[in-house]
Amino acid sequence: MQDTQYDAVVVGSGAAGCFAVKELTEQGLRVLLLEAGPDISAADFPPRPDRPEKRGIHLWPRIKATLLGQHIQARLVFFNRRFKHFFVNDRDNPYFTPKGTPFLWIRGRQIGGRLHTFGRVLLRWSDLDFKGKSLDGQGEDWPISYADIAPYYDEIEEYLEVRGNRDHVASLPDGNYAAPVALVPPEQTFKKKVEQLWPGRHVVSWRYMPPFSKRIPKPLLDAKATGRLTYKANTIAARISCDQSGRKATSIECIDTHTKQRLNVEGKIFIICGSPIETVRLLLNSKSERYPNGIGNTNDTLGRYFMDQCPSIIYANVSFSKGHFKDKTGVEDSVYPPSSGFYIPRYENTADGLNRSFYRGYTFQGMLGRIPVDENENSKFVAMGFGEMLPYPDNRITVDERRTDRWGIPTPIVCCKLHKNEKALLEEQQNSIVNMIEQTGGSVEFCGSPVSFVEKGQGAFPDSSFVGRFIFRRSFHMSMTMGAAIHESGGARMGNDPKTSYLDAYNRCWEVPNLLVTDASSFPSSGAVGTTLTVMALTVRACRQAGQKTSEVRKEPKQ
Repeated sequence: MQDTQYDAVVVGSGAAGCFAVKELTEQGLRVLLLEAGPDISAADFPPRPDRPEKRGIHLWPRIKATLLGQHIQARLVFFNRRFKHFFVNDRDNPYFTPKGTPFLWIRGRQIGGRLHTFGRVLLRWSDLDFKGKSLDGQGEDWPISYADIAPYYDEIEEYLEVRGNRDHVASLPDGNYAAPVALVPPEQTFKKKVEQLWPGRHVVSWRYMPPFSKRIPKPLLDAKATGRLTYKANTIAARISCDQSGRKATSIECIDTHTKQRLNVEGKIFIICGSPIETVRLLLNSKSERYPNGIGNTNDTLGRYFMDQCPSIIYANVSFSKGHFKDKTGVEDSVYPPSSGFYIPRYENTADGLNRSFYRGYTFQGMLGRIPVDENENSKFVAMGFGEMLPYPDNRITVDERRTDRWGIPTPIVCCKLHKNEKALLEEQQNSIVNMIEQTGGSVEFCGSPVSFVEKGQGAFPDSSFVGRFIFRRSFHMSMTMGAAIHESGGARMGNDPKTSYLDAYNRCWEVPNLLVTDASSFPSSGAVGTTLTVMALTVRACRQAGQKTSEVRKEPKQ
């Protein structure tokens, strides 16, 4: 590492990083991948139990994880004890939030990042997401449109063999699918009832990728197969340096997580894919005489306009179905459960009409009749809502140089507070799903969001212990807060104007063009749809452009 100048250095091996190294190595570049966490093996993937677990509070696994240092990660609604090693130790990786603005930062440090723990749902954004300001005058339009990114969506869906259906819903563009998927019978009934009562709403199946059969992300394996990838696990990127002009990044200072030894790695281009908070922290910590507020940050936009999607959750049961069902079209896997369910695309504030009580919209992703229950029990309904958060300059990531993590790196301070619009959106988001459940024959147990928690009927988890239910109620606000959607974005946004954005339309830093950021920190808006497929597509698009330019430089004859 010390003796070689790489054509490209990629930081982070998750959704963005693994596609960055695939694209760049296939173009012939010598690439170094830096991952802050460890490598993985088959031992990290315990097989699924023969009998599926019923949903519940799972209090003791959370208490145990808390005592062992995962007091933040254990608050995740769907925290899974089988995969707790894919979540960070919060004692080693502290962060802070201003008083009154809690944020739940869920993260994983290992080869593959959070690709091992996300739901594998891959959805396209539409121009409702890319061009929201053009629709209602609020927020920020992207410097690209759906037409610019659609070819990369096509390519990635085909490569990952994404499953899905062509549903012809304007707010959720159809994709390039390897096989169809199906709703289970109670979801089909729910779909029929919803679409009869509200013709403008749609209930469709998830669109998802199968688990990686070799567990290591497929793009990373293909990059290794080229022979042009070097990857270094347990290596933290701490600081990026520039040449004297400040227009060219030259090296990254790294820290070995075991020995704490520091070394510099040189490269021609640098692609930062660490996820929004980690990426912005690295860029802010990359200070110099030329850039006292962080590399390329003379306009003071770096860290600002940080967002997460506004989360809500609802549990219910339905009277029109008993027991639970298996999706016969799902992909069987020995480790992960089938990744399928129902999805309700955005129907508020579309080209069909505007709801002036709030800006933007929300979506729902859930399951009905798939959660294990006894044959004579009503089928269970669970869903999460995701609402679009507008970008605000005071929602931002900063660093505290007085407090450091285990490796001496200044810690992030995360401010992501709800404004008037988000509060109004969340109220409508919750009322809307409750109404859909009750009007179609369901009975709500509880629903909640960062602004409210409501129990109905027998209340939350009626089969759990009194102690468990008491603790759940008292701690709900700590779990269902901003960050719970795990769709964080912004902080190093793209734009057309270097005065108001950090990156150009190809994810290049305006002031340091050989520095690229392709994870969700580059998003100018949060959308109401999952971020992962868009992260992958942006990365391929940006690296294809940057890689071609780097290849051309390598081919120039020496003078």
